[in-house]
Amino acid sequence: MNHPFSLQNKTILITGASSGIGRSCSVECSRAGARVIAVGRNEERLRETLKEMKGPEEHRSLRMDLNDAEQVDQKMGALEEEGVILNGVINCAGISTTLPLRMITPDKMAPFFETNVSSAIYLTRWATRRKMVPDSGSSIVFISSVMGSVGESGKTIYSMTKGALLAASRSMAVELASKNIRVNCISPGVVETPMSESAVYSRNEDARQKIEALHPLGLGKPEDVANATIYLLSDASGWVTGTNLFVDGGYTAR
Repeated sequence: MNHPFSLQNKTILITGASSGIGRSCSVECSRAGARVIAVGRNEERLRETLKEMKGPEEHRSLRMDLNDAEQVDQKMGALEEEGVILNGVINCAGISTTLPLRMITPDKMAPFFETNVSSAIYLTRWATRRKMVPDSGSSIVFISSVMGSVGESGKTIYSMTKGALLAASRSMAVELASKNIRVNCISPGVVETPMSESAVYSRNEDARQKIEALHPLGLGKPEDVANATIYLLSDASGWVTGTNLFVDGGYTAR
């Protein structure tokens, strides 16, 4: 009998797997026993992810632009025809920005909603189709952010998209419960990833120290978030759905 926190014999699809949190999720899920389908746009970086995973030959990469609905239909349809069954999905792909309200235009908002919200919902629509879900059900995890629940200057666009995931996940959790599909979010604080290293605060040491001071336990590591996804994907969280797990080093406790 598998340990309840094990992902042994589970197939997990992970988006944004070419770097940062998505790469860490792929690596840690492989170590927990899962067979991983690592999704990203850059084939070379996906290969680098596979090299870091336990038993690279047991996993597969899938180059896919999640913003291209036709491509998603083609690639996910091929998986369905192949008979792939998904025990879980981690929607990790996303982009961030810091932009004051006075500079926001519809054209600037659109790509963030497309990447952070629309593409994740559309992929989830595929992953929850009857043919792709085992009789035992599955687990869908969205990587949101503390910015979806609290405010920060210049984060209006990013906060809107991450808040949208929180709201959508609750409705999906109710709708999909009859299929034994669980839907949850994880809201990380600032995690040391390539995306955070390119943020405005990382270009100035004083600004970075201020951000660090907002996290009583310090800034996070990608594996901190990855380990939380393993819990939500595993049988140990079998009675958990429609919730949001803060993994933020105490950010929201202040």
